[in-house]
Amino acid sequence: MPIHLIWGDDAAARDRAIDALIKTLVDPAWSSINLSRLDGAEAGQAAQALEEARTPPFASGSRVVLLQRSPFCNACPTELADRFEASLELLADDAHLMLVNPAKPDGRLRTTKALQKRIKQGLDHEQRFQLPAVWDGAGQRQLVERTADALGLQLERDAIDPLVEAIGNDSARLESELRKLSLRATTINAALVEELVGGLATNALQVGDALLEGNAGEAITRWDALIDAGEPALRIVATLTGQIRGWLWVSLLEQQGERDVAVIAKAAGIGNPKRIYVMRKQLQGRPPKRFLSLLGRLLEVEARLKRGSSPEDAFRDGLLG
Repeated sequence: MPIHLIWGDDAAARDRAIDALIKTLVDPAWSSINLSRLDGAEAGQAAQALEEARTPPFASGSRVVLLQRSPFCNACPTELADRFEASLELLADDAHLMLVNPAKPDGRLRTTKALQKRIKQGLDHEQRFQLPAVWDGAGQRQLVERTADALGLQLERDAIDPLVEAIGNDSARLESELRKLSLRATTINAALVEELVGGLATNALQVGDALLEGNAGEAITRWDALIDAGEPALRIVATLTGQIRGWLWVSLLEQQGERDVAVIAKAAGIGNPKRIYVMRKQLQGRPPKRFLSLLGRLLEVEARLKRGSSPEDAFRDGLLG
């Protein structure tokens, strides 16, 4: 009768874990009866999941009730929370309730507290699958290694960085590309990655990094890749503005002698104070006026976009002109 709390924004890893659990628990011959797939965003389906989890499995194997977009640990209404707490001791033997949500469980909710208590007692289980931030190179390398291990693939060390550069933290594409690579060789190396993994993965933060280094050609290439991939130009500008504004705050506070990373992170609007250490190295030797200039040029890009310029022309003329 355990509850499986499965959360995180790495959808590919979440789905692999869910599929593996279902294969372990449910007899394929009876899956049409013993496996229920429900959506907590649909009216009544969260309550239905609680009811079905109280029903013993039919014939062999276990019963699994899978509730995607589970509300129980995220914005759970009072009436539903009451039903959840009342059901905790009533779940059927050999029934498994899987509560899945991309968002982190809200620790303030009484439903989350009740479930976490059971998890600490070993009655229920929690699995988290979080993607690394786009600026977290070490985390992205770990993502590549974890994904290869989960797929049972052999990966040489020199293949990790090319995969990170080509794919970033897109876990779904990473899994797809690794599966393709495995069709060509039993061990994946850098040469194979460079040969077969096409395209330039990029994000707005990498455009900003190129601008920081004064590499106009790289910035244009990455901007164009984002536009070609369908990313809205104004959204890219908004991300770049936030990134450069954060640099400006860090640079100004460093100049004033502030050393407390928590204070700097709060002022710069950066959620993870550890990122300040990385930013300090990035910004070393660059004066605040550099970032003020970039912000002014971004305003020009935004103005050109709103006047109807193409994204390519707006970026080149406004930011690099």
